[in-house]
Amino acid sequence: MSYDFLIDSRASSDIYGFIPFLRNRNIAIDSISVEKAQLKVFHPVIAVGCYSNSSGNSLEPTITPFNFLPFTVATTSNLLFVTGCNTYGIFQGQESVLPYRSFVFGCISFCEYSFKLENTSCTDGYGCCQTTVPPQLTYFNSSLNSLDNNIHLDAFGDCSYSFMADKSAFNDNILRHKDSINASSKFPMVLSWFMMSNKRCGIDLQNSNDYACKEGSSCQNAGAESYRCVCSNGYEGNPYLGCTDIDECATHDNDCEDVCVNKRGGYTCECRAGYHGDGTKNNGTGCIQIKRSNKSIVLAAVGGTTLGISLLLVSTYLLYKTKNGGQLLDQLSSNGNNIEKVHIFTAQELNKATDHFNENRVLGRGGQGTVYKGMLSNGKIIAVKNSKLVDANQVELFINEVVILSYIYHRNVVKLLGCCLETEVPLLVYEFIPNGTLTDLIHNSEGNDFLLSWEVRLRISKEVARALSYLHWTTSIPVYHRDVKSSNVLLDEKYRAKVSDFGISRHISIDQTHLTTLVKGTFGYLDPEYFQSSQFTDKSDVYSFGVVLVELLTGRKPISLYFVEDEERHVSLATKFLQSMEDNSLHAILDPRVLKAARPEELEVVAKLAQNCLNLDGRKRPTMTQVAMELEGIFQTSPLPLVESNFHAGIN
Repeated sequence: MSYDFLIDSRASSDIYGFIPFLRNRNIAIDSISVEKAQLKVFHPVIAVGCYSNSSGNSLEPTITPFNFLPFTVATTSNLLFVTGCNTYGIFQGQESVLPYRSFVFGCISFCEYSFKLENTSCTDGYGCCQTTVPPQLTYFNSSLNSLDNNIHLDAFGDCSYSFMADKSAFNDNILRHKDSINASSKFPMVLSWFMMSNKRCGIDLQNSNDYACKEGSSCQNAGAESYRCVCSNGYEGNPYLGCTDIDECATHDNDCEDVCVNKRGGYTCECRAGYHGDGTKNNGTGCIQIKRSNKSIVLAAVGGTTLGISLLLVSTYLLYKTKNGGQLLDQLSSNGNNIEKVHIFTAQELNKATDHFNENRVLGRGGQGTVYKGMLSNGKIIAVKNSKLVDANQVELFINEVVILSYIYHRNVVKLLGCCLETEVPLLVYEFIPNGTLTDLIHNSEGNDFLLSWEVRLRISKEVARALSYLHWTTSIPVYHRDVKSSNVLLDEKYRAKVSDFGISRHISIDQTHLTTLVKGTFGYLDPEYFQSSQFTDKSDVYSFGVVLVELLTGRKPISLYFVEDEERHVSLATKFLQSMEDNSLHAILDPRVLKAARPEELEVVAKLAQNCLNLDGRKRPTMTQVAMELEGIFQTSPLPLVESNFHAGIN
């Protein structure tokens, strides 16, 4: 993301106390529409021309040129205005995309004694005039000239003005406001944004490292060298952070007569048992009751002979389903239909895929279970998580992970493919991530300096921050991960980060600020405030991320073991890092490769960011969105190489 898109909040004397500003343009923002890819700003006068006796009563204009790149002036929302008597304004501009055409356009405003200016409009050309804005305009300026050297000063005053404004702001008549227009006036104006690229929307752009459209969104060409992101049909939210599925069944925005089933990006209509048809109300057959014939009665009688066997099979299935939290799954499914988005695997499928959970297929072991590599019958490689213990607590963790991951779609979050409810032990099925964990890369990658370059460390930190920001702020229900650590960051074939392991994560209602729970997590990454109060907030995830960031900076483990006079002592990396920042001795604990490769100004910003994340007062820590924006800004100043995998964790 470019620095041009960064927004600062500045103190103001108005009732809100703060006003957002475009950082690189020093322009105040009124509102933002992600859906339209537009923002409304307050823009000053372009040109001022005032009559002066010293210049022989001629118009002396003051011109201020403007360049909004990478934004463009919204063609359909704005108009260019000139106010004054017998004045013509000439505007010059250039479009933002190939072939970079230049424009010259303008209008003339007249004054006559016989007209009362307040009763006319700018479309008439009396006292003011207006003209439309050319497309894709980013740069423009204006000049003002007099037709008669100020014969009619008394009609409009000593000065003329040209400016651009949102046409809806002056629906009544701009001349009603002429007495309040001056050289320091600011007018509402609409800007559009786009992403620069030499590729058109398509596979090549989607596979590029800087493709901006996230999950649930699509690309729209905005010009020869630019594009915009929009949420795909059936999705809503911010396409640059990731759109979420719209549950048409819950909002009743559907055409179903009887049963509505939500799907990703849409829904389907069904009929209940005993009815047939397409289930739609307006443009289909609806649901029609099936009339029973004599033949169907005979078939029902024959079918009754197998009822006992069927009931036995169903009861066995329901026993396992209930043991694995099926009732809870049913409840959550009825609330949000999320379980409809998760594929249900059979035990036979997963046994075959993992060679009956062969030890040779083990990818890793953790506190909550063992992960196996598997291959489905269609050749797709998967990872299967087998819970470690079968008790009520583990079942709750299993259900929790299914529900959370069922509505999370983000390129930096591991994707849940499905689950198995038939087995005694709960099973989860994920996409296979081939290059292990961030822990392995940092602490067990001797001789792979290229894979752990400063650029790669910076990119991975940005991707993890982006994922956590998405979880905290963009999902329909905010999610706290609660176990952020380097071993829960997986690396794909291009060494892109994917946050994993949501077993102890929790989703909260939007009006909640914290969770009060039993303390869970990993020593060395735990927020000290959470440890003391048992209240977990979004800032607790920020603290854990700060530890991961320090790991990337130092190459050291979160807890170090020392022996002093045969006494075992544990030292926290976070504590040691904060002490080094206080003592101005950071260089002593940094990874030598980082010291050698990182630019001092980048290193200073990242270290300060980590220090802020590790602040013992959670209220003073930044949010994950602020962290992600800070890292995005650093990342944009250093073009990063695309890292291709040269080894894969495979199974013979």
